[in-house]
Amino acid sequence: MRPRIRSARDAVLSMRPPLVAKTEAILDRRRLYMLPTRQGMLFAMVLFVMLLAGINYENGLVYGLTFLLSGMAVVSMLYTHRNLLGLHITAGPCAPVFAGERAVFQVCLDNPGSGARLEEAVEHAGARAATVDIDADGQRLVGIEVPTRQRGWLAMPEVGVSTQFPVGLFYSWSRRVRIDHHCLVYPRPAGRQPLRTRGDAERKRDAGLRPEGDDFIGVRDYQPGDSPRHVDWKAVARGQPLQTKRFGGDRRESVWLDWEELDGLDTETRLSVLCRWVLDAETGGMLYGLRLPDNTIAPGGGPDHRHKCLEALALFEARP
Repeated sequence: MRPRIRSARDAVLSMRPPLVAKTEAILDRRRLYMLPTRQGMLFAMVLFVMLLAGINYENGLVYGLTFLLSGMAVVSMLYTHRNLLGLHITAGPCAPVFAGERAVFQVCLDNPGSGARLEEAVEHAGARAATVDIDADGQRLVGIEVPTRQRGWLAMPEVGVSTQFPVGLFYSWSRRVRIDHHCLVYPRPAGRQPLRTRGDAERKRDAGLRPEGDDFIGVRDYQPGDSPRHVDWKAVARGQPLQTKRFGGDRRESVWLDWEELDGLDTETRLSVLCRWVLDAETGGMLYGLRLPDNTIAPGGGPDHRHKCLEALALFEARP
């Protein structure tokens, strides 16, 4: 992007606040701007020189070529503006991350059936995030990486789109769009910490899908990733759909991860240590519960339980 264009564009945008949308924004004519590029200014100077030459020498061929090229420039201006007109910008999913990692916001660009091929750059915070090509009636998902520094909810940054397609004589860009979308940021995990409990750890029977269990406790629908050894092949031979056998009968350790076990530490350090304990307990196959001053989560296990505990730590004493 040329510095001259950037300064002019920033001057225009500074006079208009960003467009705020709940889930989706549609770019109409009032939200689009356009300026000639450096190549466009040079092209205009060449046309002016050609026009002077045609007038001076009274040459009809020079006149014709000048007007032909001028008409092509005007048409390219219309197509450049049309590339962004009616574009739908929608926020996609954003997976939770730990503080210090980079959150990736997904932005869906939907190009309605305008009949024009769109080549555009997606920008945020003054930097170009990605350059994508979208055909008519096409969609593209663009990831915008944002650094995280603290736990809690991270707002999606303002984004904008720009294009110089098809010939690069004009530069069209959109007003900044602020979509009401957030990413959950977990606390930064502390280093390896010995697990401390209040002595109320116990071993509970787990009736879940445990490969080391001996007791058959039923079947469930097959899910991608299940071991072929646990598939009920006899049922498949009878023409039934794929099902996975469930085994239990083993025991797993159940522990409480308690806020009060970390006396003498500040709030953020406690949350970091508890975050580490949650990760270690999940990796170790334990049944674990979480006790906070304002919340208690019963012992459990699995990805959903892990997310529930980490979410409670991320939003601890968070102000709405």
